[in-house]
Amino acid sequence: MSSARRSAARRPLGVAGKVMAILEAFADVPGGPGGGGLTLTEICRRTGLPLATGHRLVGELTAGGFLERGSDGAYRIGIRLWRIAAQTPAAAALRELALPYLEDLYEVTRENVQLAVLREGRALYLERLRGPRSVPILTRVGAELPLHATGVGKVLLAFAAEPVQREVIEAGLTACTPYTITDPDRLRRELAEVRRQGYAVTREEMTLGSCSVAAPVRDGRQRVIAAISLVARSGTADPRRLAPTVLTAARALSRDVAASWVALPE
Repeated sequence: MSSARRSAARRPLGVAGKVMAILEAFADVPGGPGGGGLTLTEICRRTGLPLATGHRLVGELTAGGFLERGSDGAYRIGIRLWRIAAQTPAAAALRELALPYLEDLYEVTRENVQLAVLREGRALYLERLRGPRSVPILTRVGAELPLHATGVGKVLLAFAAEPVQREVIEAGLTACTPYTITDPDRLRRELAEVRRQGYAVTREEMTLGSCSVAAPVRDGRQRVIAAISLVARSGTADPRRLAPTVLTAARALSRDVAASWVALPE
């Protein structure tokens, strides 16, 4: 049961609580073209709200740009909410520092370039750059995807505290594709390899037809606070050959982060 549904079950919610419950219902829903949506019925089931109440509040949130309704009838988080979230000091500071390096990576490779941080057991994407020839992927700014199935997620999980790793693994490793690692022992071995070599690689584990390489971004105390990645077509790219380029960008960004006085997310 999600925190929103637990809250609804404990006590009657005011209007603000109902709105927060609706938005919280999307917390574990991956974004992406053709995916990541919830129907009105699903929203009401997740929040415990009556259908009439959910219909009214979801309608108001959609009219205000906080939710969007797709052609499939499903609702998704709206761009207005992403813009507000992106202005939080930590996210805005990290994104501003990272953008020059992300842009350089894109110019060199013309592949998808991404920046993500750890958020409540998921990889939260703060930025993504792509071009017309980049391989289609699920990520978008503001999306949250599984740690065990993504390059940035493996980096963030590998360097996370042991209790965080244990919680993610014990919660279950969902298969996103036939190639997703779902065996806990195999994932632990792979995370140890990420720590040893300093970067992570995925091959069709989140999206069929794509591969990725990701590297950690560290602060002045050498804590991993983010990860950047390249995502390319699995049939034409070797992620390990791309690793030095990604590592160079991540280390350069880490130097900027270490030199900054801005408080960044852990």
